[in-house]
Amino acid sequence: MDINTIDTIDKATEKTLPGFAKLSLGLLFVVLVFLWSYTSHGDVPNNTFLIIGAVFGAYMAMNIGANDVANNVGPAVGSKAMTLMWAIIIAAIFEALGAFIAGGDVVKTIKKGIIDPALITNPDIFIWAMTAALLSAALWLNFATSVGAPVSTTHSIVGGVMGAGIASAGFAIVNWGTMAKIAASWVISPVLGGIIAAAFLFFIKKKIMFKKDMVTSAKVFVPVLISFMTWAFSTYLILKGIKKIIKLDFFTAAGIALIIAIIAYILVKPLVAKAADKIENTRVGVNSLFTIPLIFAAALLSFAHGANDVANAIGPLAAINDAVMSSEISKKVDIPFWVMAVGAVGIAVGLALYGPKLIKTVGSEITELDQVRAFSIAMAASITVIIASQLGLPVSSTHIAVGGVFGVGFLREYLDSTEAKFISDTRKRFKKNKKELDEYEDELKNLESLEKKSKSNYIRIAELYKKIEDKVERVKQEKKDFKSAKRVKYVKRDAVKKIIAAWVITVPAAACLSACIFFMIKGIMA
Repeated sequence: MDINTIDTIDKATEKTLPGFAKLSLGLLFVVLVFLWSYTSHGDVPNNTFLIIGAVFGAYMAMNIGANDVANNVGPAVGSKAMTLMWAIIIAAIFEALGAFIAGGDVVKTIKKGIIDPALITNPDIFIWAMTAALLSAALWLNFATSVGAPVSTTHSIVGGVMGAGIASAGFAIVNWGTMAKIAASWVISPVLGGIIAAAFLFFIKKKIMFKKDMVTSAKVFVPVLISFMTWAFSTYLILKGIKKIIKLDFFTAAGIALIIAIIAYILVKPLVAKAADKIENTRVGVNSLFTIPLIFAAALLSFAHGANDVANAIGPLAAINDAVMSSEISKKVDIPFWVMAVGAVGIAVGLALYGPKLIKTVGSEITELDQVRAFSIAMAASITVIIASQLGLPVSSTHIAVGGVFGVGFLREYLDSTEAKFISDTRKRFKKNKKELDEYEDELKNLESLEKKSKSNYIRIAELYKKIEDKVERVKQEKKDFKSAKRVKYVKRDAVKKIIAAWVITVPAAACLSACIFFMIKGIMA
């Protein structure tokens, strides 16, 4: 069950679990959240918006699962390192574990500090704004998922909070310096991800794939790459994934991760050598050595994503809960267990019901992936976040992962099939085949002109006819290849344009939608 059969799976799933059934299961989760919030907070004054916020939070969490989680497992599925079914199971489990274990017990009510809550003095107005932000972000994610565009859930909620904030207190409430950094991340995230992914792929190609004895090179460099992956993910998880449990600075985290990486190298090297002895000296054989590391990478990325991005779903909900319970506005609030559960379970439900569409987009619709390329993308995701966090740069995990896909695709075009190289090679082959064809025809003409022909002459004439026939076909094919040379692309441009367009309009689209929803709520409540 690989990425090439996802269309068949989707069709088969439609027969056994049609769109209406998926919608029904999603609504069932929302209804359960509604019933829980109503029964557990029925005696709380002004609990209407807390219940509504819980419903919208559940809807937002499902959309995060449907859209954002694909970045963690899409490359692994696209490279056939794991099946779609196992990708969904692994991602759902580790997303939930990340949220519950390391999701944090305190969250900023205003994501990324993009507005100043002090300018909203009325708790009711604040509750309306957070409700509008939740719903608008969820609706935008739902739309993006329906058209197959992986967008940043962080940017979606940022746009929602900004739009509701402007609608409630004017443009002065927005921290425009922060917004400028977020806008810069539209370029920073994919470029960094693309460069790092391309760099790893280039290293693997030069050190392993382009060698005559690929197996011997793999025995040397694959353990090094896996240990480096261990260091990167260990550092990433210590800094980002388990900060609730223990908070360490970068150098301490990197030092601990280095010890873990050295242990991993010692353990992995004999295992890789043993596995390498059983593979063929081919690209396919070398790719198989990266399958298990990719599965671990998908699981670890999902854990870190659950720990960090669950706040996109539950941050505004936690803010609404605190405002309703305390009748005041706080910059940081505690996260009740039930709020965390809404985010964690909602992400898993959304992934299981609607995740395959975006997994397919990230895994196969941008460029073709194998295990080595997917490994490079996973490395880019972890390392870019580490670099960006130390430099204070705002980055999006979605943009990093998709940028990594772009990076490996464009590198393939550069190394294997750049337009100039392809045209040059095609021209050389054409000239060579045409020259050989002319030589065969001249030799055939000379032999046929002989008045007396020996047996060997007739055998040679028959051979020449066959060779000329083959060369004619080759020359025709070279002409076709030459004409189509400019159309040889490894990255699908239409997919790139669609995704970049969705990235650019995410914040303004969510902001406008949020402002409209806020005014609608205000009109109803007033």
